[in-house]
Amino acid sequence: MTLGAALREATHLLERGGIEPARLTAEVLLAHAVGCTRAYLYAHPERELGRIEWIHFGRYLHERLQGKPTQYITGRQEFYGREFRVTPAVLIPRPETEHVVEAALGASRPPGPVVDVGTGSGAIAVTLALEMNRAVVATELSWAALEVARENARRLGAPVHFIQCDLVAALADASASLVVSNPPYVPEPEIGSLQREVRDWEPRLAFSGGAAGLDCYARLIREAERVLRPGGWLVVELGAGQAEAVRQMLGCGWRQVRFLEDLAGHLRVAVARRERTS
Repeated sequence: MTLGAALREATHLLERGGIEPARLTAEVLLAHAVGCTRAYLYAHPERELGRIEWIHFGRYLHERLQGKPTQYITGRQEFYGREFRVTPAVLIPRPETEHVVEAALGASRPPGPVVDVGTGSGAIAVTLALEMNRAVVATELSWAALEVARENARRLGAPVHFIQCDLVAALADASASLVVSNPPYVPEPEIGSLQREVRDWEPRLAFSGGAAGLDCYARLIREAERVLRPGGWLVVELGAGQAEAVRQMLGCGWRQVRFLEDLAGHLRVAVARRERTS
């Protein structure tokens, strides 16, 4: 079968299976099977697939139809213009999380470490290390996730120090100038209604936020208040409708609290500054 024919048949198969966007998914999976770019598929539609390529492509299509996310099949996801390795051990980085990076880059920082809490794939930590040209500390409870993050930092040449711990339990008081996080924030009652790609494949530890989706915020804000130096910043991603609850958690000890919208107009990021002591 030629590349052109394989692409057409795969698109129809994915459409029938309810996978969207079918055409783009077929292109990505075929390019991955052949080891080429998507542009190559259109430049050489008459090229015949080899036997091994055809076997791989068929397996990728079967996995996608079973709900496995395309990113876990290819092992890749772009974030902030860089390609990151992803596995089922880590949450797939979303474009919305780039707003967390932008907010962190825009915060003025006193001297001291930058800390990414619950780093997952390392997307935030690696991006900040490279964009700021400074070392970053990244914490993560899952050892399997840390292994993925370490590989991403090594491959992209980012100076990130990884620590396995719960939130920032291993960090000293008043030791950080900036704490960033994309914490788990999906309410437990809503997990059953998530897309199967998320519900059945992504690590529950990375998205389950307790009964109201706020469990991690309460703990993280308390811990950030402990590890941040006076004048340091906290930047966290928010779930839908959680801004007011997080605002109330940021009571005494915090100032310059603000919320930033994503491209869809949702309040996506909370930013707050640790109160300076007199």
